[in-house]
Amino acid sequence: MIKSAISNLKEILMKLLKKTALIFSIFLLFFIVLPCGSVPDEISVQKVYVIPVAGDVDPGMSAFVKRALENIPVGNDTHIIFEMSTFGGRVDSALQIVDTIVNNKKGKTIAYVKDKAISAGALIALSCDELTMNNNTTIGDCAPITYSKEGPKMMGEKFQSPLRAKFRSLAKKNGYPEKLAEAMVTAEMEVYRIEMEGKTYYMDSREYKDLGKKEKDSITSKKTTVAKGELLTMDDLEAKELGFSKMSVSGLDELLVKMKVGKYEIVRIETSWSEIFVSFIGKISPILMLIGLAALYTEIKAPGFGAPGAVGIICLSLVFLSQYIVGMADYTELLIIVLGIILLGFELFVIPGFGIAGVAGVACLAVGMILSLQDFVIPDPSLPWEFDLLINNIAQVLGSSVLAFIISLSILRFVIPKLSRVVDGPYLEVSLEDSHADSIEANAAHIGDTGLAMTPLRPSGKARMGDEIFDVITEGEFLEKGTPIIISEIRGNRVIVSKK
Repeated sequence: MIKSAISNLKEILMKLLKKTALIFSIFLLFFIVLPCGSVPDEISVQKVYVIPVAGDVDPGMSAFVKRALENIPVGNDTHIIFEMSTFGGRVDSALQIVDTIVNNKKGKTIAYVKDKAISAGALIALSCDELTMNNNTTIGDCAPITYSKEGPKMMGEKFQSPLRAKFRSLAKKNGYPEKLAEAMVTAEMEVYRIEMEGKTYYMDSREYKDLGKKEKDSITSKKTTVAKGELLTMDDLEAKELGFSKMSVSGLDELLVKMKVGKYEIVRIETSWSEIFVSFIGKISPILMLIGLAALYTEIKAPGFGAPGAVGIICLSLVFLSQYIVGMADYTELLIIVLGIILLGFELFVIPGFGIAGVAGVACLAVGMILSLQDFVIPDPSLPWEFDLLINNIAQVLGSSVLAFIISLSILRFVIPKLSRVVDGPYLEVSLEDSHADSIEANAAHIGDTGLAMTPLRPSGKARMGDEIFDVITEGEFLEKGTPIIISEIRGNRVIVSKK
């Protein structure tokens, strides 16, 4: 009886112990496990990086995209959105951006067409892992064009072929219809939508013509998607229907919701003030080059080192620095330009005149400036636009040099001799026009006397007349040392000479 009671008591105690353990476990689960489970909510906040691609596609934009991607940290489920709003620009810069995006390992890239992605912008958009578009936006029309007197002109097959190859490569990478991607480049392509054996194919007229009779008989539907003579340009609905765009949205927030991005933080990467400044300098580089070269030539022809020399060096330095920052110029171009300046200085201060050192200095400056405007030395035959870019850069530098020469001569001939007339006084109120000269130079020199220039006359300097040396001045004409001269006029104490 007692044993039975003890046994029942033990059983009750065991049940009570089990219930206590269960309650304690629930307690731990509620106060420890659940609070710990709230930590992933904070960690799960995803950073969405937005990189704007707006305005002209140029070397400045290429440098900005590269810098933006480099500054994004590596992380899980990182989304990088390229916000597209551009009519395009330079092909070489677009290809640099494409290579930067394709080689990106920081996260998934999404092209989000905010307004438009035309020409080079379409090429950049298709290089991303996915394409999305705002409602009523457009993408396409990437034919290479050049500008002539008649206006924009489409470039030939030599230029279109490498671009088509690039579009084809990007289409294969992202699963886009290859022929439709190529139709953005070449207007001569006619592309059909073919329904055959329950599948949809996009073929150009050549592929369709090469189909066998059996294959043509199995075609259930044939429609012209891109007519000959037209470039493929799509709105957001057409891009989705043709297999390019993943979705159409009304804004960035809706895009992230449809992409099922949970809790997110948008980090917008903007261009810095220095990048904006460099881009501005790049646009006015021909003007800066013209001013810089004109100022340097004026300094060479004028004695001493003053304002023209400083202005010339500053202008050319700004051009080179802008190209260096965007990656177009390197130390090689800098060394060539510095060598040119050294040779010009040697010609100016050591061996007056203009000989081999001067010609070599000008040549070095021209070569250095041309190479600083491009990221290659010899054009690649497979990239025909590089040859055109080289010709354009040569024309720009040589044109600036010729104009600079003309401008500097005009300044030296007409501006510098008249500067004293526009400088504020004080001046003598009484004219000395009728006064008699009693200096040694005036008394010993006579009109018609001949001699040689002892120093460069720019326009003033020293000249030997017989056994005497005089301070003389020309009528704005610059004469080199050793030039035969003749006294043409004496005005007061001023001995006016000209070339004999």
